[in-house]
Amino acid sequence: MTFQFESLAAFLAMNNHGPFVWAAYGITLVVLITLVVMPVLQTRSFFRRQRRLQRLAEKQTGQ
Repeated sequence: MTFQFESLAAFLAMNNHGPFVWAAYGITLVVLITLVVMPVLQTRSFFRRQRRLQRLAEKQTGQ
């Protein structure tokens, strides 16, 4: 089995297509991470807000 590129630098350059390929990989990675992280952050924020509203409602009914 032979490797298609002579060196790591040639692999990263990908016959002068490297910047486009690696940019596409980078953008894809950023989008995938965003699609995972944003719902988690929104869920945490929602539950935090609900706990705060519940504490406020309990204070108002307790008075």
